[in-house]
Amino acid sequence: MIKVRIPTPLRPLTRGQGEIEAKASSIAEMIDNLNATHPGLKDRLCDEKGELRRFVNIYVNEEDIRFLKGKDTSLKDGDEVSIVPAIAGGR
Repeated sequence: MIKVRIPTPLRPLTRGQGEIEAKASSIAEMIDNLNATHPGLKDRLCDEKGELRRFVNIYVNEEDIRFLKGKDTSLKDGDEVSIVPAIAGGR
């Protein structure tokens, strides 16, 4: 099992849960599995082509998947995944 941290804006889709356990061997599979139990989650994370939205950052054990293999990044038991929405602002 992997541990997935859910950001506050997505918690209405997870019935308020900030952390979810999931089974998956890749980020893509994790997103599909989470969407099966929490419908609508994939739409918030991925665009109509199935690619991760620009403002969504996903980390595996604190490593940005953009610097790994993106949605093909492998997962193993015990991994911790954080979904972090990008924050814009400032001047």
